[in-house]
Amino acid sequence: MTKQFKTNINCSNCVRSVTNFLNEVPGIEKWTVDTDNPEKILTVEGQATSEAIIEAIDDAGFDIEEKVGGTI
Repeated sequence: MTKQFKTNINCSNCVRSVTNFLNEVPGIEKWTVDTDNPEKILTVEGQATSEAIIEAIDDAGFDIEEKVGGTI
């Protein structure tokens, strides 16, 4: 399952800042952040819950909001 979220992760340093947090979430197989997209879309593949992903990004100090219709 693929989920998408709007974030304020806007540069490679920000991506590095969230890496350890996301890598600790059980069920994430792969994740990417499209920093070129104005909504800074975080795409997560795997079985992790939206709540766990949101908590990890929040703990890293970034804003996150699940996209409406963000599950593929």
